[in-house]
Amino acid sequence: MFLGSHMSIAGGLHMAFEHIRAVKGTALQIFTRNQRQWKIPPLSRYDIELFGVARQQWGDYPIAAHDSYLINLASGDEEKAFRSLTTFAEELRRIEALSIPYLVTHPGSHLGDGVDVGIRRYVANLDRAIESSGTKQGLILLETTAGQGTNLGSTFEELGRIIELSAHPDRLGVCYDTCHTFAAGYDIRTPETYAATFDAFDRIIGLDRLKFFHLNDTKNEFNSRKDRHEHIGKGEIGLEGFRNLMLDPRFAEVPMALETPKEADLKDDIVNLNTLRSLAKN
Repeated sequence: MFLGSHMSIAGGLHMAFEHIRAVKGTALQIFTRNQRQWKIPPLSRYDIELFGVARQQWGDYPIAAHDSYLINLASGDEEKAFRSLTTFAEELRRIEALSIPYLVTHPGSHLGDGVDVGIRRYVANLDRAIESSGTKQGLILLETTAGQGTNLGSTFEELGRIIELSAHPDRLGVCYDTCHTFAAGYDIRTPETYAATFDAFDRIIGLDRLKFFHLNDTKNEFNSRKDRHEHIGKGEIGLEGFRNLMLDPRFAEVPMALETPKEADLKDDIVNLNTLRSLAKN
């Protein structure tokens, strides 16, 4: 089982590996640059080599990058959509240069124009970004969302529709966020609701497209449409929900990363990972 966390790249991309080794993690997610800014600094050959050496020292474990939250490929504003498109294309180039196999992304927001319009705009801009990036590798993982506001991707049907409409379905997969899906109305707290949720996922999208998990408990009640992460077992999903996931043999090889709150000492990550490992044993 590959369990880890999202780690900071402060001090250089290679520092993420020092952090993940400190918590004995075997899965990692990072931003490849400051995600709060549109400007993307170029990757130097030294950056890439240092990243590769640090990664080799960590081990042959799975890693994903997350794109900038500023990107909205579903925007109806031509200037903002184009900026998002060019930025996303550069994100794809960066993961290819760093040999990172996955790029996790939120499916954008329709901003009041409706789900169908938003999905069609998203797919058109996503396809253009893939094509303009010039990349051949890197799987784009559409992240399940909580359903706040006009955000797309809170239902399996919406994610399935994006994949169906795309001209590049071979470049698309899904990242399943436990907090987001619970907030969107997908329950995993009992064996029965857990089975129903993943039966629906398999029927609508296909379990073969599920390539990464974000493991987060939630501060808010079921179907709240609110995205507020909590430590494992301390929120509304609870330990039994995560036990169901940890004991599912279908996901034994699918990497899983925490996005739970933490301080610089990483003690919270250690506690959460130990909790998950214990649940995987019984």
